[in-house]
Amino acid sequence: MENRPLEYDYTVAKMFMLTTVLLGAVGMLIGVILASEMAFPGVNTMLGSLGLNEFTNFSRLRPLHTDSVIFGFTLSGIFATWYYVGQRVLKVSMAESKLLMFLGKMHFWLYILVVAAAVVSLFMGITSSKEYAEFEWPIDIAVVVVWVTWGLGIFGLIGIRRERSLYISIWYYIATFLGIAMLYLFNNMEIPTILATSPAGETGIGAWYHSVSMYSGTNDALVQWWYGHNAVAFGFTVPIVAMIYYFLPKESGQAVYSYKLSLLSFWGLMFVYLWAGGHHLLFSTVPDWMQTMGSVFSVVLILPSWGSAINMLLTMKGEWQQVATSPLIKFMVLASTFYMFSTLEGPIQAIKSVNAIAHFTDWIVGHVHDGTLGWVGFMIMAALFHMAPRVFKRELYSKSLMGTQFWIQTLGVVLYFTSMWIAGITQGMMWRAHDEYGNLAYSFIDTVTALHPYYTIRAVGGLLYLIGFFMFAYNIYKTMTSGRRVEESELQSASPMAA
Repeated sequence: MENRPLEYDYTVAKMFMLTTVLLGAVGMLIGVILASEMAFPGVNTMLGSLGLNEFTNFSRLRPLHTDSVIFGFTLSGIFATWYYVGQRVLKVSMAESKLLMFLGKMHFWLYILVVAAAVVSLFMGITSSKEYAEFEWPIDIAVVVVWVTWGLGIFGLIGIRRERSLYISIWYYIATFLGIAMLYLFNNMEIPTILATSPAGETGIGAWYHSVSMYSGTNDALVQWWYGHNAVAFGFTVPIVAMIYYFLPKESGQAVYSYKLSLLSFWGLMFVYLWAGGHHLLFSTVPDWMQTMGSVFSVVLILPSWGSAINMLLTMKGEWQQVATSPLIKFMVLASTFYMFSTLEGPIQAIKSVNAIAHFTDWIVGHVHDGTLGWVGFMIMAALFHMAPRVFKRELYSKSLMGTQFWIQTLGVVLYFTSMWIAGITQGMMWRAHDEYGNLAYSFIDTVTALHPYYTIRAVGGLLYLIGFFMFAYNIYKTMTSGRRVEESELQSASPMAA
């Protein structure tokens, strides 16, 4: 009896897998609509003729797109993989603790309620107008409750573990929880306007759910981009590294190339990433020394970022033939490659002389999306592809469909970021150009006209990625419902920490 393998309980993991797929499809669909509105203004007119322009204009849809991808698709993927990886690496089943199962299910349903509240409020135009922190104070409080519930689940599972050593992925999940908890609390300090007093001495100004930031002016900007940049660090980087350190060795049968390098990169990310947010405020009213510090730390950040990426790629040393034969390995290897590109591109853009051209241009948009689509998106989909047969006890529906999806989405990402690179540099150069009298050589509408072809290419690239995502969703759905039933012993079973 003692040698029987553990029966892990994937109830909560399944629930978050489904929200990952659903919210990913919604967020990316909205993104394609936005790209189409930018490339073809007639789309706005068409939606307006249907009486939808209040809810489908750019200002309403843009925060819905970013938040559904960040706090919907990505966060659901993080939660889903935690409830899978955590049990296996710690060698303990959630079913062994009624409290942990209760916390896990409560975590999911509270999360769904918060997602619903966020979608409704953003569609109604209720927003704090802060990047990646648009929610008003009642939703912020609910987010904190959801996050604390997840944290209790994390440390509860760690507390009853059988495996005494904490595999490196667990370190990264813990850092995700602690990092975002700190960032979210400090950045969202706000005062409800219902408590404010007007110049006439009247109290109760505005709707009860509105608020104003506790910070003002430059201080507000500093706190906001300390949060904004590090929300990327602890949402788009740290937990995705946790995933690849588990799923790449597990899928390939190769041990992580260097455990020491993984720890060195971990502590490098923790100490360096937190101080790079100032590069979002170059050429602003922020003190110059803070701007310089942001630029310097951004360049130093290349070291731990590339340390992680190189460690991932070298894990495949001697087994590169798997990249040719396995679509799933392709996703993870290319995700690591995009991570390298993105973490080199960001520091380059943070150099002041480069930022003078890049700031406020579409090159920034290209940088965000080659990281989000190529690194985050590819890795989360790869993780769910690996999990699906083991969670649903069914053979993956179609590897050939996965392979086709890979090439369609890769083409989509390349079209997206290259068009935005060209568009951004074109913008920056046209905005700076002047004639012999010192007057601006181009009007704003001249730049818009020049960028139209690149906006069209972006819309096509985004559409290709969305088509690939629908193929992914279909593959997962068919795996759940009609795949051949298999036991885990039939699946490839290489594993970090013998999980």
